[in-house]
Amino acid sequence: MTIANPTKLDRPLDHIALIGNFLPRQCGIATFTTDTYHALRARFPGLRVDVYAMDDLPGQHAYPSAVTAAIPQHDRGAYVAAAHAIQASGAQAIWVQHEYGIFGGPAGEHLLALLDRTNLPLIVTLHTVLEQPSDDERRVMERLLRRAARVIVMAERGRDILRRVHGIAGRQVSVIPHGVPDRPFAPTEAFKARFGWAGRQVVLTFGLLSPGKGIETVIEALPAVIAAAPHLLYVVLGATHPHLIAHEGQAYRERLEALAADRGVAGHVQFIDRFVEHEELLDYLQAADLYVTPYVNPAQITSGTLSYAVALGKPVVSTPYVHATEILADGHGVLVDFGDSAAFAREITALLGSDRNRRKLAERAYARGRTMLWSCAAEAAMAELSAAVAARPARLPHAAPLAPLAPDFSAVERMSDATGMLQHSIYSVPDRRHGYCIDDNARALMLVARMPGLDETQRDKWLTIYAAFVQHGWNPDQQRFRNFMRFDRSWCEDVGSEDSNGRTLWALGTVARHAALHKHRDWATRLFDETAGLALTLCSPRAQAFAMLGAAEMLASHPGHALAREILERFSADHLALLAEARRPEWEWFEIVLAYDNARLPEAMLRAGLALERRDLVDTGLTTLDWIIACQTSPEGRFRAVGTDSFGRAYAPPLPFDQQPLEAQATVDACAAAFAATGDARWIAEAQRAYRWFLGANDLDLALASAEDGGCFDGLTPQGLNRNQGAESILALQLASITIAELCQYLTAGETVRAVA
Repeated sequence: MTIANPTKLDRPLDHIALIGNFLPRQCGIATFTTDTYHALRARFPGLRVDVYAMDDLPGQHAYPSAVTAAIPQHDRGAYVAAAHAIQASGAQAIWVQHEYGIFGGPAGEHLLALLDRTNLPLIVTLHTVLEQPSDDERRVMERLLRRAARVIVMAERGRDILRRVHGIAGRQVSVIPHGVPDRPFAPTEAFKARFGWAGRQVVLTFGLLSPGKGIETVIEALPAVIAAAPHLLYVVLGATHPHLIAHEGQAYRERLEALAADRGVAGHVQFIDRFVEHEELLDYLQAADLYVTPYVNPAQITSGTLSYAVALGKPVVSTPYVHATEILADGHGVLVDFGDSAAFAREITALLGSDRNRRKLAERAYARGRTMLWSCAAEAAMAELSAAVAARPARLPHAAPLAPLAPDFSAVERMSDATGMLQHSIYSVPDRRHGYCIDDNARALMLVARMPGLDETQRDKWLTIYAAFVQHGWNPDQQRFRNFMRFDRSWCEDVGSEDSNGRTLWALGTVARHAALHKHRDWATRLFDETAGLALTLCSPRAQAFAMLGAAEMLASHPGHALAREILERFSADHLALLAEARRPEWEWFEIVLAYDNARLPEAMLRAGLALERRDLVDTGLTTLDWIIACQTSPEGRFRAVGTDSFGRAYAPPLPFDQQPLEAQATVDACAAAFAATGDARWIAEAQRAYRWFLGANDLDLALASAEDGGCFDGLTPQGLNRNQGAESILALQLASITIAELCQYLTAGETVRAVA
């Protein structure tokens, strides 16, 4: 890996994905994101901006053509789909507008499901930064901050909170003020006439109506103001917040109207209950003599309406929430204490009573607003995006072929104890909390039976330990194997999954054929004979395939084994029927979906065809293996494991992440079966391509194999490696290494490989 020059982009930044609310959704974030989109497009005409709009009411907002896709707020699957759309779109970076409450899941964690499935540089604008986040808010925010290349806040206080509360280095955070429109400074009278306010002194508050706006404070101040300014009109502009409507209807607005009537000022208060469009809002602002923001939340980092008022040269009286404290500093507005109606009355009266002072304050506000224009905000944001893209690590392709690794038992032994092989790890250290499972111990049993070069004393020891686990897993009362065992050796269940039962039969067949010592082969044969009847009750195609692979091994070591033959005959017929039912012109597969361990299905048909000497089964295995290999090939010709996000999507092409070692191992084994059936060296080449995925010939050019100790990382994500090394991953690498070593013996110089079936 190498780091690109952070001052120069190999490709000009010309395509980003923008995530946030969008008009016509009625909220401040929607207005901000919409204005951001138009500012970027106006300042950088060549920039493609794909908008992904967060949708609180799916299907009810008539989004404009600027919106590439809407993401239903509470549909986690939609976030995953959006991630893949963004990844496939060619976008170079993602810009998220983050606000609490607009993303689904606890504290908005559904957003992380999207971001974790992309590897594009991310910048995040935080519209709220909390001094005292809840546990969920802290957890989600800190994951978001770790993912972000750059973070944007709109006030210096936001940067300070991020440093103190979340430990974020100041250099990662930039302050870009809320963008504002570019309108000339203008007198109010012409605009007042439009709204029927001629001759009135107008004080305005704007925004979605909710208790947090503090409107009560100003209404309580009005009697004192009206005594000095009898032509005053206080305008409360904005629809009731949709979420408040859903909770209590218009009860809050009605309480405010009742308060105005009780204080005797109803004739001086005008409530305008609607969401106004951008240009009309600016006209309302320009008709006002004063703008007031009596907000009650001291931590509010952003107020778009305050920014707009300042930009149009409105004298402002405000409570000292964070954004107001910064934007109105140095005499650019007037600050009064939270809930202090007397102070609001005093300051509003003073400004309305002095045209000179009001004019001076308006001019100072307008001058500050000229530094906050949307064009300036767009330029600053593009600088952040460009820096994030330029600093992204560049991938260097491997210049030389990747040599297979010799099988290595070290990591398997590290994950094992006297009971068996533990399931999971934290990095490379076994995690005892998750105990053991028969799935992994069955795989470990196969590995020890097949591994070349293992010290025979060591082989005897570990084969016996894993065999004892499998043996103890058999529940004769239920005629099934158990699967999960706690670390204290107590079973978590009486009956394991179908997959675990099928895989255990596969392991017994493998030991019966490949174990070096008679005692182990005899043990495996006896336990297979005792338990394999369960196979005929399995319904899952993969569990059936595992049982078929075990039956093929058993039939190879015991040619007259009637039950093994019955398993192969019955399930191969079932799989032919599945294929016939699911097949489409573009879909040559046994199921209408892709899932895990995919290549085991064609492998089972190939092994059944060889064992039963049936050409039709071999041909089916080859055809379906060809098809799944095509699905698992990236545009660059590399192996691309079917990602876990692909599972369960009917007749849909595979998605690339998260990629698991199990898929590469299954493909190596299936190609070995195809070679055994045909003698065609092409299948060795395909096996090698799948095996090299472990070594770094993959979508991210990152090696999953830990060559120094036989370990293997748990998966490949858009962000890089899952650096845990669980049993399944380690065993997948080691079993694949054995198979690839066996195949490579056929590739001697000048040798012609002949068909063996």
